[in-house]
Amino acid sequence: MAIANVSLRLPKHLNLNRTSDRRDYKKGVDSDAGRRRRDDTRIQIRKNKREEGLQKKRAMAAAQPDPPAQVGNEAVSAFKPRTAQVTDIPEIMRTIKITADQNTPESNKQMLEAVQGIRKMLSVEKNPPVLDVIEAGAVPVLVGLLQRNDLEKVQFEAAWALTNVASTQYTEEVVTCGAVPDLARLLLSGNADVREQSAWCLGNIAGDNPTLRDVVLSSGALEPLLQNMANPASNTLLNNVVWALSNFFRGKPQPKVEVMSPAVPYLTNFVQNWVKGDAIMDACWALSYMSDGDDDRIATVMQQGVTPHLCRLLGREESSIVTPALRTLGNFVSGNEIHTQAVLDGGIMDQCGLLNHPKKNIRKEFCWLLSNIAAGSPSQIHYLLSFPRVLSTVISLIRNGEWEVRKEANWVICNIATGGSDADIQGLVDLGAIDAICSLLDVADSKITLVILDAIDNILKVGERLGKDYIAFVDECDGLEKIEDLQQHQNIAVYDKAIEVIEKYFGVCEDEGDENVMPSIIGDQFEFGLPTSKQDENMSLGLAQQPLQPFNF
Repeated sequence: MAIANVSLRLPKHLNLNRTSDRRDYKKGVDSDAGRRRRDDTRIQIRKNKREEGLQKKRAMAAAQPDPPAQVGNEAVSAFKPRTAQVTDIPEIMRTIKITADQNTPESNKQMLEAVQGIRKMLSVEKNPPVLDVIEAGAVPVLVGLLQRNDLEKVQFEAAWALTNVASTQYTEEVVTCGAVPDLARLLLSGNADVREQSAWCLGNIAGDNPTLRDVVLSSGALEPLLQNMANPASNTLLNNVVWALSNFFRGKPQPKVEVMSPAVPYLTNFVQNWVKGDAIMDACWALSYMSDGDDDRIATVMQQGVTPHLCRLLGREESSIVTPALRTLGNFVSGNEIHTQAVLDGGIMDQCGLLNHPKKNIRKEFCWLLSNIAAGSPSQIHYLLSFPRVLSTVISLIRNGEWEVRKEANWVICNIATGGSDADIQGLVDLGAIDAICSLLDVADSKITLVILDAIDNILKVGERLGKDYIAFVDECDGLEKIEDLQQHQNIAVYDKAIEVIEKYFGVCEDEGDENVMPSIIGDQFEFGLPTSKQDENMSLGLAQQPLQPFNF
């Protein structure tokens, strides 16, 4: 399974009197750039199979022993189900076609063994002969066998074989041959094994790409899948149904809100009551995919009251559960202030111990979540300041964390510095924020540099209002030297902002003169500094008084 997305926050000058501007800052100025970052993160985390599982799952061979080889008629005498190889595929196909028309107990048994032979070949872990099976024309035959309601074991084996085909790069072959409507119908089969295998196959198809996902959704598979989730016949069935459901909402562009909304009550109830197994992880990933987007999507997912239950899951030991729960809550706080407040009310600040989690990605994600809260309303920003130990930890992460964590921790502090009240900013400075953010001024990331310069600008402005010498703080931690170096920066926006900060807060006082003023020429000598009298000023301008000479007419 793949990851949902992370939003990108880009620097922006804020009007501190307008809350809406802070929300724009939080959501990001460049939506396309934000989309790219989420996709990059999805690709990166998808590689971590231990943490998120697989996008597709191969149905491996069951542990039970093979049935004894049956002695059949001449059509199947050469086929040995226990030792079927690629070279047996033509004989297997011929057996299926012959026995399909006979419909006797013996022929049905032989057909079952033939289908099992294909399934077992496709269930090997390494290099299954999928292309050989496809080229032999087996996929449409297997799809046809899904309609044999009188032979549930044959349906099960056919669905299993199709599941393994769909777990490879040949997923579209299964769809092209018309399997999706039959698989959707079999989600309501009276046989639990058939229901489970059909859900598994549909999950593989939906997980391949958004186009095939939409084919699955348009088949009407969602409603019967949810029925299996509400009344599972077994834990294994439940695990596969919830996993398949998560793939129903993966990918961009996302399904429409009205398509995904029926699943929200089921997932909310499941997260509230289910306490063990991989299914809780998959349910959280489903919620994260569904809530990755605009305020309407976020509101749809939050409307059933899932937020406090997700906050509770952050206290679980399994990082495989914490990661998607945290991602979902991060999506919530990227919404409007009402959504952000619901997360605060749900107890998110009780889980700030995640800032010290052994996994880097969890520390990074929690900082990202806090940074979105820090871009909220004035009261929400002020609420963060009531947790000085948390902010001290964030500040220490700016100094000592891994680069990805440092960037997100920096956003927390800079968002408060640009959107908080004077008292909030004073509290930040008292915690050592200036030294921390100045430590990142020389990193090779123009976006980070710009947001730090904006934060420093506002901190120094507040310092002037409060009569605090924050200018000296910047200078003492080598911040001024780094800002001066930014005058050579290749990014024009960084250069302009550095000049602005220097001129506003570190410029030369008028009564102190300017050591860089050009020397004046007085007589045959150079004079440095400003003129000290009107006469000196005239001399420096070449206007020294000379005796008047009479005019000759």
